[in-house]
Amino acid sequence: MDHVDHILIVDDDREIRELVSGYLQKNGLRTSVAADGRQMRSFLDANAVDLIVLDVMMPGDDGLVLCRELRSGRHKAIPILMLTARTDEMDRILGLEMGADDYLAKPFAARELLARIKAVLRRTRMLPPNLQISEAGQLLTFGAWRLDTVARHLLDKDGTAIALSGAEYRLLRVFIDHPQRVLNRDQLLSLTQGRDAELFDRSIDLLVSRLRQRLGDDAREPTYIKTVRSEGYVFSVPVEISEPRQ
Repeated sequence: MDHVDHILIVDDDREIRELVSGYLQKNGLRTSVAADGRQMRSFLDANAVDLIVLDVMMPGDDGLVLCRELRSGRHKAIPILMLTARTDEMDRILGLEMGADDYLAKPFAARELLARIKAVLRRTRMLPPNLQISEAGQLLTFGAWRLDTVARHLLDKDGTAIALSGAEYRLLRVFIDHPQRVLNRDQLLSLTQGRDAELFDRSIDLLVSRLRQRLGDDAREPTYIKTVRSEGYVFSVPVEISEPRQ
């Protein structure tokens, strides 16, 4: 029997829950609903879902708090698409930094929500098999570098911070989450473009070049990001999870 994607809709607005649930069901998805964080936790304790549609503005624990909780717990691998009535750019950035995979402002077209859900699921399933996504809020060590996943910057061997652009950080995280695995350009584009896709229109190759410069990598004989002819790129050093700073 073919797998039917199961979407959990977490929103305190009953009308939105019903409308979204009904539309997704009509388009071949299985849906469940929760009105708040308590119901969400209870449901996830007993059920498996493929993606969570999570509203930001809710009483009690809001969507940002719940997103951070999900990303730090045993449900960290479940993709999250956040909904909000806010249009403030900072709210969108906060949601993504908490670990959301995509962000959609209300009011939205149901067709766009469905398209975004399918895109997030497609990107998630492009991950190579048998890999574990790095823990949120950790220092990730590779070679002479550490990546602070909270501050989103590099630390060199002396502890000096090197700022990364949003695009550079996302690409580095993709490499770090898939060390010593060849990733082609289409995979890299799909795994990173969910957040500010326009940044990648000039090609992944240019972004790889910029990231190599940040890492002090010689493009002719790179240590970290190596080119695999006719296939793509591979992050060639092992990655370790360090204890977070106190």
